[in-house]
Amino acid sequence: MANRFTNILRGSFLTNDDALKNWKFMLFSAMLALIMIYSGHSLERKSHYISQLNEEVNELRSQYVEGQRELMFLQMESTIASNLKPTGIKPPSSPPQKITVKSQQDGND
Repeated sequence: MANRFTNILRGSFLTNDDALKNWKFMLFSAMLALIMIYSGHSLERKSHYISQLNEEVNELRSQYVEGQRELMFLQMESTIASNLKPTGIKPPSSPPQKITVKSQQDGND
């Protein structure tokens, strides 16, 4: 047991006759470690991007609500009347009258 431990510390397991299989395993382990590191960084980048998009969605939602509020204010009859007052246009004092038109059929000429 102590002999194996000293071989690992000295690195002789990399230089003996069976070292090729050890090198293959070490390269495989290094490749897996690089893939794990890349995956972690990629996941973190995507997480930051998602949070940025969520902030943008919240900002756009608040702009939409503000626009809706402003539109409702501008559509009110009192706002329209006050905006048109300098031009001399005012709301009618009597309600509108309904006009009906009777159409003639083609066979009654």
